[in-house]
Amino acid sequence: MERKIYGIFLAGGQGLRMGTDTPKQFLILEGLPVLQRTIERFIEACPGMEVITVLPKNHFSTWKALCIEYNFNYKQTLVEGGITRFHSVKNALQKVPEGATVLIHDGVRPIVSVPFLQKIVEHTATRCAVIPVLPSFESLKSLEKNEKGELVCCDGPDPDRSRVFSAQTPQAFHSEVVKRAYDQAYDLAFTDDASVVKRKNIPLSFVAGERWNIKLTTKEDLAIARFLLGCRP
Repeated sequence: MERKIYGIFLAGGQGLRMGTDTPKQFLILEGLPVLQRTIERFIEACPGMEVITVLPKNHFSTWKALCIEYNFNYKQTLVEGGITRFHSVKNALQKVPEGATVLIHDGVRPIVSVPFLQKIVEHTATRCAVIPVLPSFESLKSLEKNEKGELVCCDGPDPDRSRVFSAQTPQAFHSEVVKRAYDQAYDLAFTDDASVVKRKNIPLSFVAGERWNIKLTTKEDLAIARFLLGCRP
């Protein structure tokens, strides 16, 4: 039986590194809120998907007002974010049934392409945990701060970049797998959903990510996103 698709969109940040008064998920990017642009890509790729939007409780009204202002009428389930990303995802997964496919995505990655999303969903037909990754192209250095706060070399060799990859979102899972993984206790080592699932000894499958599937963290990222939206169809 075909699995219904659920999308969890994490938008709990306050945008401190962006240096704006408005949280970055609500910034207007080429005429639309960032979060709206992100969700609309998924709706285009997966028509009929169930949307779960995770927000700080005090910004539910902010998002509802933006949806009205920018005519974003797609049905959503709003979920209050937790104290960490782990707890936010755990809260959202309570709204996802067994037997579904769930895509967990950063709400501030609005440039992800429709074909890329469809490729990830296709992989979940035969794999229970699909993680997009990018290879490291730059030379890597192992550094630490000394007592003066200066960066200095660590002992030992630098990391081998051929073995280091950066993980992106969406990370896709069979819901029964990821819900079971999130039943375990929180650990500071959990940096993304893949790390939570891996702790349960569940095999991960990796697919090539997209270079332009950037996460908007700084003002420079916002400028890159505007450029990419102007260049891509």
